Amino acid sequence: MPKPTTLIRLTICAWLAFGLIACTTNSSSEERPNSHASTETGVFPHKLPLEKPDFPVSAATARMYDYPAPRAQDNDLYSLFKYTRLKGFDYHGDDGTISRRDPSRPIFVEGKYYIWYTRRDTKVRPIGARRAAEATDEIPSTDWDLSDIWYATSLDGITWEEQGIAVPRPPKPNPGWRSVATPDILVWEGKYYLYYQAFNEPSGLRGDWCPISMSHADSPDGPWQVGGDEMIPLGLPGEWDQDQTQDPHPIVYRGKIYLYYKAAYNKWADKRDKYAVGHGVAIAESPFGPFEKHPLNPVMQSGHETTYFPFKEGVATLVLKDGNERETIQFAEDGVNFKMASAVSLPPVAAAPFVPDAFTNTSYGKGFTWGMCHFINAGTPNTRHSILARFDCDLSLDYDEPFFKKTHLWHSPEVYFKQGPGKHRIDQNPIP
Repeated sequence: MPKPTTLIRLTICAWLAFGLIACTTNSSSEERPNSHASTETGVFPHKLPLEKPDFPVSAATARMYDYPAPRAQDNDLYSLFKYTRLKGFDYHGDDGTISRRDPSRPIFVEGKYYIWYTRRDTKVRPIGARRAAEATDEIPSTDWDLSDIWYATSLDGITWEEQGIAVPRPPKPNPGWRSVATPDILVWEGKYYLYYQAFNEPSGLRGDWCPISMSHADSPDGPWQVGGDEMIPLGLPGEWDQDQTQDPHPIVYRGKIYLYYKAAYNKWADKRDKYAVGHGVAIAESPFGPFEKHPLNPVMQSGHETTYFPFKEGVATLVLKDGNERETIQFAEDGVNFKMASAVSLPPVAAAPFVPDAFTNTSYGKGFTWGMCHFINAGTPNTRHSILARFDCDLSLDYDEPFFKKTHLWHSPEVYFKQGPGKHRIDQNPIP
């Protein structure tokens, strides 16, 4: 006969085994009918409903169902972004005298990719917008002052071969004699159109006061011929875009050219800290215009640069810095009334995605997986300049990569420590 201590141990083991079986059985969703949405209980279920429950829920819960999918991982308009340093571009040893920025969207023509961009190659580094009055024919005020529009080609989107100037600064006093910058490309009926900024003064004297110009060519290799200036005229005095129509970004949508653009407003030359940024759209049936501004402009009240692309039956946009809705991706069924589709981390600055159907008048846009961007803070504090880079992502309906759909993004502690309180905060409130 077993000893009493042995009987106690056997009893305990039996109860533990029974409890384990019971827990395993009770954890099955088939045995727990309340794990699904129920109008009877009115409690949000353990299994995430694909549609908003038909009983009262919190504002945050209701808002989940305003997005393309309740979970970001299932959202076609959500992605992480990863970056690659480009090959083939020389930056004078990163001394700050040469800069490449504001890339156009890549296009693919006869086996290779083409991009256009702002290129500054000056004897000295920029002296800054606040010192624009001191700028000369050899001393730039800003990173995009005294620039020309160059282009490069690539077989793989990583190694690029610089081909030369596409659109040079014209002789004074023609628009752009001071600088031509910030290009983007349109392909329309087999021909090519570059829209860009044409500066007649050093940037910073009155902000960036300049409208949009256009040059066109029969080939992406040029030659380029000026096709018009002030393609989108400045607004009337008192209107939001009275000072600027910048960052042109054309797509073909509903059979017409939708030319999205940016303007900083609520800003004066002597009062720069109150500025806001809005995006407008102007629509035309020809690359030469006339472009008619939409009556609901600004159609976007966040974001710095412009990045728009056909997506499904509508238009999506990647919203970068500036505004309450910065670092989001938004969508508009009509290309005008945008709503947030996702929030994103580390989005590309001056994003210029490779969108194969940007100019095909597609009725169902498929999105993109990669593109170009720039970093404006390469070099040291004394040699700051801009460099071009590549980003990759999953914002395409033809691509499914769970790697890009993760929602966590980890950085080393040093990345955060570099974002310290800064000298001003330390001077005002010394850290013990």
